[in-house]
Amino acid sequence: MPTYCNIILNMTNNRIEYIADIVKNTGVFRARDLDQKHIPRAYLLRMRQEGLIDRIGRGLYSVRGANITEHHTIVEASTRVPQGIICLLSALRFHNLTTQSPSQIWMTINRKARLPKVDYPLIKFVRFSGYSLTEGIEDHQIEGVQVRIYNPAKTVVDCFKYRNKIGLDVALEALRDCLRQRKCTVDEIWGYAKICRVTQVIKPYIEAMV
Repeated sequence: MPTYCNIILNMTNNRIEYIADIVKNTGVFRARDLDQKHIPRAYLLRMRQEGLIDRIGRGLYSVRGANITEHHTIVEASTRVPQGIICLLSALRFHNLTTQSPSQIWMTINRKARLPKVDYPLIKFVRFSGYSLTEGIEDHQIEGVQVRIYNPAKTVVDCFKYRNKIGLDVALEALRDCLRQRKCTVDEIWGYAKICRVTQVIKPYIEAMV
C-alpha cells in the first residue's frame, strides 16, 4: 500500500504536514478538517484513488489500515456531531455496564439545538438541558478523536430517567453492575439523581442493593 508521502507529491510543505498528521493520528476525519487549512478537497479524491482512505459517509472519511477499536462507531458519531455526548445504552456499553448491544448510537444534544442531519452512523438523539446536559461528562481520546461520554454514575441515573425508552430491567442491571464493579459510589449516583430529579424513582432500588 502506498504511503501518504507518495499520495501527496507536489503539495506545499504545510499541506503535506497537515494531511500527514491526519493520516497518522486519526482513524476518522471530516472533509471540513481540510477546509480549515484551505486544502482543496480534490486531494481527498486522490487519496481515495491511492487506497489510503475510504469514504464512510457524507463528508466523513476513514483512514484505511488505521487502528480501529471496538468503539469505532461512537468515534464516527462523535466526529459527525462534535457537540453531542454519548449517553444511555451506548454509554453503558462503553463502560461495560450492560449485556445489550445497541444497533444505533445514543447521543445527547442540547434541547434547543438543531437536530443534526447524519446519514451514517445511525444515531438516536435524546435532548437534555441544564445541569442534566452538562454534568458528568468525561473526555476520552479514542482513535485520535475526542469522544464525550457521560460517566458511569450519570449514565445509570439517565437510564432510570429514560426507563420508558430503554427498559427498567436495563437500568436495574446497570445500577447493580456499576455498584458491584465499584465504578461509582452510592453518593455519586444520589448526586446525579438529584440533578436529574429521579431520587424518588431510584431510591427504593438503591436501598435494596446496599
